[in-house]
Amino acid sequence: MPSLEYSKRSLFVKGLDVVLTANYNRDIATNVDTSRYIYNWFGQRKPNPNGRGEQSEQFSRAYNDNWNATVTVNYRFGRIHMLSFNNVWNAFRRTNTSLLTGAEIENVFDKVTRKNVAGVSYRLMPSEKWNISVFGKYYHQFVSGPMATDANASDFSMVSRTLNSAGYGAAGTYFVLPGLQAKVSYEKAYRLPTIEEMFGDEDLESGKVDIRPENSDNVNVNINYSGKFGRHSLFAEGGMVFRYTRDYIQRNIQDLSGGRENATYVNYGKVRTVGFNVSARYGFSKWLSIGGSFTRMEVRDMNKYQIGSTGIATYNLTYKARMANVPYMFADGDVSFHWHHLGRKDAVLTVSYDNRYLHGFCYNSEVIGSNNDDYMIPDQFSHNLSIGYSLCGRRYNFSFECRNLTDERLYDNFSLQKAGRAFYGKVRVCLSGRGEQHRGKKHF
Repeated sequence: MPSLEYSKRSLFVKGLDVVLTANYNRDIATNVDTSRYIYNWFGQRKPNPNGRGEQSEQFSRAYNDNWNATVTVNYRFGRIHMLSFNNVWNAFRRTNTSLLTGAEIENVFDKVTRKNVAGVSYRLMPSEKWNISVFGKYYHQFVSGPMATDANASDFSMVSRTLNSAGYGAAGTYFVLPGLQAKVSYEKAYRLPTIEEMFGDEDLESGKVDIRPENSDNVNVNINYSGKFGRHSLFAEGGMVFRYTRDYIQRNIQDLSGGRENATYVNYGKVRTVGFNVSARYGFSKWLSIGGSFTRMEVRDMNKYQIGSTGIATYNLTYKARMANVPYMFADGDVSFHWHHLGRKDAVLTVSYDNRYLHGFCYNSEVIGSNNDDYMIPDQFSHNLSIGYSLCGRRYNFSFECRNLTDERLYDNFSLQKAGRAFYGKVRVCLSGRGEQHRGKKHF
């Protein structure tokens, strides 16, 4: 992954700052699904009644090429005015080959997308107490790739499309009191589909080439406080969000032939999100940091009517119900202790504990079915513990982490069980100078 970055302050004229970045990366993914047996978690096996392959018999390789470039220009004129321009460009190409015959046979359909998001903003800063900004964005996306022409996804044709859209918004901030800041913003926004949503992962997710971007009206209100009292520091924040989304991108499970399943993505008409989050953090000198957050988000179906298979509009039974597979209440907390000069003058030992709570939610619609408990993902509460030790001003760093310390049963949004307790170790060395003074240098 070669990358390049250039920055210059006061380019040509005073107050004109420019930052350019660019990078390229390639990854190669090989998927082997040729076993004649089906295995369970205990390593026991039985013959596969469908022949070879658990999902579908394949021995494939995917070459993924990514190009990215950004340019940011800020121009501050006078004391209170600033103009900004930002452009983000991305290009992606995936080439697939099959190795089932022993030789690479390249797929005739490459998967290609090009995205460009350009934005310009104006910021007015009449005093340190308050400022406001307005902005506009332009979205462009080109997508080309195969689309299934039958229900079993066994035949494909090449399709392409181009999208152009415009968004806009405004934001403002005001210091009610020293340390107490209020923020409010509105944005007409678009979320362009991701690579996985358009092209899948060549295994368990199929993607959808013609999926449309989400477009939404977003309102955010936030208030935060930060202050220091001698060796004590305190930060607290609370926010509310309202979002009305059209063409909401939803991940669904679909049945394929032979008892197989995979994930796909669809646009779902109208969804409303209303929620809030609160967080707080306390620190004592350089020794202690403790904090936590709580979030509740109600993501609800706002399609009052739906079009049935006959083309006739009928009342939507899930109208105003929570969207499936979406957690709506969760919290986390953490505490870290730091012991300085332990063992030697410039050494630091850090011990951290964190947890995450996820309230139970339904992975099917909460209003359809005779026994919704069959589709409930239970409450989950997991714990992690980590220990880190650094030397020579963080030039040498050693860390050890245990995730899911108590080996809780954890699940994803579709009730598939995640891995249990796991251990990780890491060594990081800053190759040039002291770690605190040379962040951004080469590491491994």
